[in-house]
Amino acid sequence: MAESMNGAESLVRSLIASDVDVCFTNPGTSEMHFVAALDSVPGMRCVLALFEGVATGAADGYYRMAEKPASTLLHLGPGLANGLANLHNAKKAGSGVVNIVGEHATAHIALDAPLTSDIEGLSWPMSHWVKTSTDAKEVGKAGAEAVAAARTPPGQIATLILPGDTAWNEGAGVADALPVPARTAVEDASIDAAAAALSGPDSLLLLGGDALSEANLDLAGKIAAKTGCGLLTEWSNARLRRGAGRVEVNRIPYVVEMALEVLAPYKRIVLMGASRPIAFFAYPNKPGILTAADVEFTEVASLGDDIAAALDGLAQATGAASAKTQGVVSPHLPDLPNGAPHLDGIAAVIANCIPKNGIVVDESVTTGRAFFPTTKGAAPHDWLNNRGGSIGYGMPVAIGAAIACPDRKVLAQIGDGSAMYTQQSLWTMARENLDITVVIFANRTYKILQGELTNVGVQNPGPRAVDMLTIARPELNFVDMARGMGVEGQRVENLEGFAKALKAGLDSEGPYLVELMM
Repeated sequence: MAESMNGAESLVRSLIASDVDVCFTNPGTSEMHFVAALDSVPGMRCVLALFEGVATGAADGYYRMAEKPASTLLHLGPGLANGLANLHNAKKAGSGVVNIVGEHATAHIALDAPLTSDIEGLSWPMSHWVKTSTDAKEVGKAGAEAVAAARTPPGQIATLILPGDTAWNEGAGVADALPVPARTAVEDASIDAAAAALSGPDSLLLLGGDALSEANLDLAGKIAAKTGCGLLTEWSNARLRRGAGRVEVNRIPYVVEMALEVLAPYKRIVLMGASRPIAFFAYPNKPGILTAADVEFTEVASLGDDIAAALDGLAQATGAASAKTQGVVSPHLPDLPNGAPHLDGIAAVIANCIPKNGIVVDESVTTGRAFFPTTKGAAPHDWLNNRGGSIGYGMPVAIGAAIACPDRKVLAQIGDGSAMYTQQSLWTMARENLDITVVIFANRTYKILQGELTNVGVQNPGPRAVDMLTIARPELNFVDMARGMGVEGQRVENLEGFAKALKAGLDSEGPYLVELMM
């Protein structure tokens, strides 16, 4: 005889059966039966966030490193809405996330209570799959379907809406896990076309997604050695393996003029898990497309395709399979600098401090744009960028990465303006004792927006415009904020102090914050 359980317990057990065993939560009244089920069912790690954007961002970071989805637990439409910005980033990154969103009991929805909203309508723009459970007997099955949707390559956002009565009424037991969808095979004709296009320094292999794994970068380095093509990645990557012993691959610059210059030599571009290069924003009298009109594109593999097999096939088609890999980085650490903070000096400190097998979560925005050349010879590490551009991604993603990889050090590089969007992350880091060192680059301004004023043609902005981009009145103190949420840290004002503080943070166990005054 099947064990009796309500719909919420059926759902939790079904999620665990589908190998979803972490839940980032910010629950409310409608989710209390799910909360009770989390308490009564072993096997699910529950991580409390004090803001829904922390929960959804953490689920993004978890998927990037664990390569399987976590779940979130969100409270009705407003709770989901608070998490949408980081779901946008997760969607752009190809991260798989299972959102469980509570809803009023079915009969209560018609009463138009204060928290009633169109949850499905809110879900769809940031989800690939949305379903409202209407029967407690179907909740477990719907959970298994949500996980299968989230695991569809390269990773999707699945949102399951759970009315209160379907959580508390009797469920139908545990639903079996559904098969994980396979990646789509790339046709031989596409690989042959790519092989023909890659010939000489005026051809480019543009990499993204799974092409940025260590093994696939090695294949790309062989192809570059054999064909003479260039190697680049998009401006932002969900996860890039880099450092000493790995193939160096630089990013297309963010700044339009610099991107145009970098891409100008290429007449033929092969896309392997990457999109055609475009500007982040539109600007007056600047192109949105960053390549010449006569560039020939060969689109081989999208993010959801079997990129590893496609690269292997391309190596075979170009005769590169036995070639010596080109562009492997030798270990190299720059001298530690002294004096007032400057960008090259900051990058040199970071290069010296990145731990072996570390995870760098980058939301340094303007400060960190040029860190790659200086840090390329650091210890082998993973570098995670914001694919979606919505601010407040960095510290939540660091939480998810740390939970996915508890044996690895996490370094989160965050601008002070960005940090204020999801500073509640520090509390969760302390509560879970996560091994994360947070660096706040405190330039007291939305530096990127000051540059954007110029880019869109605004000359000599007045005091009110400047004031809207300045966060120095009153001055923020991140060390005090961190300590108020249980995270130790220190403020430093020169590069010597930065090097000592960063090393202290990375040598410690648990969270630590370094505020570098720029």
